[in-house]
Amino acid sequence: MTPEELVLWRKAGKIAHEALVYGASLIKKGANMREVCDKIDKKVVELGAKPAWPAQIGNNEVAAHYTPEPDDTAVFNDEVVSLDVGAQVDGYVGDNACTVDLSGKHGTILKASEEALLAAEKLLAPGVKTGEIGKAIQDAILKHGVRPVKNLSGHGITRFVIHDDPSVPNIATKDSDVLKEGMIIAIEPFATNGKGMIHEQEQANIFSFVEKKPIRSPYAREALQFIEKEYGPFPFCTRQLAAKFGLGKANLALRDLLQSNILHPHAPLVEEPGSIVAVFENTFLITKDGCERLTK
Repeated sequence: MTPEELVLWRKAGKIAHEALVYGASLIKKGANMREVCDKIDKKVVELGAKPAWPAQIGNNEVAAHYTPEPDDTAVFNDEVVSLDVGAQVDGYVGDNACTVDLSGKHGTILKASEEALLAAEKLLAPGVKTGEIGKAIQDAILKHGVRPVKNLSGHGITRFVIHDDPSVPNIATKDSDVLKEGMIIAIEPFATNGKGMIHEQEQANIFSFVEKKPIRSPYAREALQFIEKEYGPFPFCTRQLAAKFGLGKANLALRDLLQSNILHPHAPLVEEPGSIVAVFENTFLITKDGCERLTK
């Protein structure tokens, strides 16, 4: 990694962290969820980056991959709200998340995730196996009487690639992937009082570009040009496309682009109904002697 690259990784991490802290301060009872997400995305731009994905919120059992629709009027109430914010600077990404308990009833689940993140951070160094990190996360969560989410994990990050190797499990495994100096790693412990398994819901409103193909619809062609220029390989949402083209035109374009497999949908990831999921996440650089937290 060159000194110039390190500057950009640090800049992306700093902006992502500042936007996360700002976003968390907006999550209050009565606040409009869509407006909060819009403000967070705007803050990322004001700070000198672009959103690496639209601000994502997950209420209660929703773990990831949800952001409000363009016409959403829902407000926060007594939910446990997970917030995932990413910033990218010329393809260099900062990825972080936190959880806000508006109910005041589920502090133990939040504490389990937060302590698991700290336990993992203490292990990060060249030569450490990802399975060892998973065990530390699992142990930290289980001692609070809740479960890690087995089929969600942390991940490597490379330029323009949010989810890259290695995968960093949230449970003890025999994974033999080894951390190396210079790696960028996102540690993302999900804790829940549910089954510890998530599944995909049907309806997605977050998408990413897969490959360019011929497309007949003029709406879809225009939207695709905008997506390639504005977002490139990074995810975007219906709300962002509707802000540019209007909701009707955006929906028509999305339908055609999805049917042609030009876009990939990222469906919401949810636990069992009635459960609570909490997550805290940071991005780290693996250094010669340990790690450096970039989202700070």
